[in-house]
Amino acid sequence: MRSVHPIEAESYRILRGLVDLSRFGPLSRAVAERVIHASADPEYADTLVLDEDALECGLEALRRGAPIVTDVRMVAAGITARETLCFVSDLRAKEMSEDLGITRSAAGFRLAADEVGPGAAWVVGNAPTALFELVDMDARPALVIGLPVGFVGAAESKEGLIRSDLPSVANRGPKGGSAVAAAALNAILYFEER
Repeated sequence: MRSVHPIEAESYRILRGLVDLSRFGPLSRAVAERVIHASADPEYADTLVLDEDALECGLEALRRGAPIVTDVRMVAAGITARETLCFVSDLRAKEMSEDLGITRSAAGFRLAADEVGPGAAWVVGNAPTALFELVDMDARPALVIGLPVGFVGAAESKEGLIRSDLPSVANRGPKGGSAVAAAALNAILYFEER
């Protein structure tokens, strides 16, 4: 069981006084709380798109040892409870990126799909191009956490994820980032039934 530092406990107490998340199911509430905690941005309570059934399926897959794929190393660094796979720095991703005129993150996701097969958890916190790539692939993920940040493609890639049939966590708008994407996955990894 994970030990919670008193500072973290106090932070959550303050957060719960600022924002009402009672409309969410237990896993959705855990994800929303951890994302708001990681960002100090209560607006996520209104912009997150959460599906309790998708989160439960993702939790079960993770408990069975499903691989975790990240778009960038910054996301991977924030996931402390499990090993992750990130191909953005792989030489093959660099070569594929140059050959196909796509970003290294998108190329990394193509490589990852071949490596992990169906049933993985995919976490995007930085690169909208990786999320676009994933939505267009036949990766058959257990869960997609799509929270890229930015003014070019981030909101659009998340809307594409929301419209897809993929089990996912996303938010509307340009906000996101490595810290919130890692926080969303950590909320699931740390989830204890209450």
